[in-house]
Amino acid sequence: MPARRPTRADVAREAGTSEAVVSYVLNDGPRPVAAATRKKVVDAVAKLGYRPNRAAQALANGRTGTYGLVLPNITNAFISEIAHAIELEAFGSEKVIIVGDSADSHERELKLLKSLVAEHVDGIIYMGVTERLHSDFLREAGVPAVIFTRADSDGVLDTVRIDETREVFALTRHMLWHGYRDVGMLTGPVNMSNSTWRADGWIQALGEANIDPESQVVGHAAYSRGAAYDWTLEQVKRHRMPRALVTGNERQAVGVLAALNDCGLHVPDDVAVCALNGTADSGYTIPSLTSIRQPFSEMAREVFRLLDTPADEPRKAEFRGDLVIGKSCGCAGTLGMDRKTLASWGTPDPANLDSSAGVAPAEGAGTSPTGA
Repeated sequence: MPARRPTRADVAREAGTSEAVVSYVLNDGPRPVAAATRKKVVDAVAKLGYRPNRAAQALANGRTGTYGLVLPNITNAFISEIAHAIELEAFGSEKVIIVGDSADSHERELKLLKSLVAEHVDGIIYMGVTERLHSDFLREAGVPAVIFTRADSDGVLDTVRIDETREVFALTRHMLWHGYRDVGMLTGPVNMSNSTWRADGWIQALGEANIDPESQVVGHAAYSRGAAYDWTLEQVKRHRMPRALVTGNERQAVGVLAALNDCGLHVPDDVAVCALNGTADSGYTIPSLTSIRQPFSEMAREVFRLLDTPADEPRKAEFRGDLVIGKSCGCAGTLGMDRKTLASWGTPDPANLDSSAGVAPAEGAGTSPTGA
């Protein structure tokens, strides 16, 4: 028969104290415990291998220690890096994350939110399929929630994000710094608000340089590799490919790079390319991709600060992105970073973003790449 799990009563007997005192130590309150007694309890927990029952703790203090994370599609490297940063922050705080992938479905998204509320999570981190979020449901459910992007929840729920208009302005300005005067923009679908927010940054930068946006190529396509690939082929076929191109996200940029290569055009010699929302993958495109990278670790920290400190009024935490220089824009030498540096930009544990699937240390062997 399996060994019986140690209980709180066992810890109390081992430490020579009461179960109430053990509870005070494990929950850090509500009453103070003398240092010597606290040490006895901690030592007893370690000796017995006691693990608190999360369900029982939830009944006792109303908190489960679990949080929900709803994301639109974790096959997207950008979304995966968000999940990675949030999970790292949660793990460091001994929180548990339940991840839900809505698979780009607005209806599935709502079902996931309902399931998380039913699980009595302490809070929800939510990135929607579109800017139209299920804000009313979350407000009625009374669960603390933080939105991880800009959406129609402004003024309704707490939000952690970058200013996409400002960041695309910085990207476009960098292209103009190179001396390009023919700078196009590939943004998202016409019916999405963030397509406009991103294009606005491009328009503002062109205006600052006294370039009429009406004279430049602007395209709308899904934020996907395939859509951007097709759009680029069409521009090349019609001889409308601009000298430089700002893309709405990294996936679009990857599709553009592939199409240009298939058409026999070279980046950046024939067409320079840059992107919003880069990831570690930007370091390994050909050539390496210049992009705006979001400070996910700092943003994840802020997410939990907001969740753990409820306020009467919705709050907005806005972060600055980093312009991370690859070689796709035309930078080279000291300005263009080497691939590994580019890939690991701002990442506390870059090896985890480039893990080797199926490779794990043998029994008793030394360290090797992390398995996945």
